[in-house]
Amino acid sequence: MDEAIFEIPLWWELLAVGVGALMGALFASRFKDHHLDLLGVSIIGVSTGLGGGVLRDLVLSVPVATFQSNWYLIVAVSASLLGMLLERLLKRLNTLFTVVDALNLGLFAALGATKGIAFGVPAVPAALLGVITAVGGSILRDVLMVTPVELLKVGPLYATAAIIGTTTLVTTTTIGVPFLPAAITCVVVTFVARMVGFTFGLRLPEQRRLGPLRRPSRLGRPEGPDAPSA
Repeated sequence: MDEAIFEIPLWWELLAVGVGALMGALFASRFKDHHLDLLGVSIIGVSTGLGGGVLRDLVLSVPVATFQSNWYLIVAVSASLLGMLLERLLKRLNTLFTVVDALNLGLFAALGATKGIAFGVPAVPAALLGVITAVGGSILRDVLMVTPVELLKVGPLYATAAIIGTTTLVTTTTIGVPFLPAAITCVVVTFVARMVGFTFGLRLPEQRRLGPLRRPSRLGRPEGPDAPSA
């Protein structure tokens, strides 16, 4: 399979990295008690912007694309510092950044899945690889910030949107759809799922404890293993 089919222009990759790093810095700026310096902000931004692609290439055991050009790190660090310096101004553009982030989510999901298929990864693991590429940077950001991983908390669809997109991609390619339209479809589906979830507050159900239902007793108190003791 021709891997060149799945390549994108360097300028778009750098744009995506820059937006990811910028949003990583804005996220870090919310935690004033962490007292991050310039280096700390840069590390958070770089991890957010580049983390997903690095994890993807490590899983595939291929040369990490980030280290094949000087521009990746330059753009990520610059965007991180810009996000810190213009924090108050950029927070007013939160909706715009949500839209751009949704586009990046779809793009990286498609790139991760198609690159996996290009290297011979089966359909289901390739879909998972696309999700790792899309959300890996956010996970690394939260780990470095020592905060609960946002993707594991109840909230508007994010990783789920990437799963929907990559599942669409591997399904369409399996039935013979060419990779370019399949990848574009993945980007569109992921973007729409993310924006619908964000706009209408759609989310997966919160986890529930399984067990017997409580039954009211004759005295009006619930019965069962979780019933309060007298």
